[in-house]
Amino acid sequence: MSVSSHLEELKRKHETLSKQVEQEQRAPGSSDLAIAEMKKQKLKIKEEISRLSM
Repeated sequence: MSVSSHLEELKRKHETLSKQVEQEQRAPGSSDLAIAEMKKQKLKIKEEISRLSM
């Protein structure tokens, strides 16, 4: 897998997680722990995107 295709895949995953976080935050009775975990995953992906973009 080339770096550019890997970056695109990471960006897609980041966008998907963003949408999931938004949905969970709007849902009644959503788990704060699950939301926090998704946000951690988003941050890791964002850091990886930044690292590969340099």
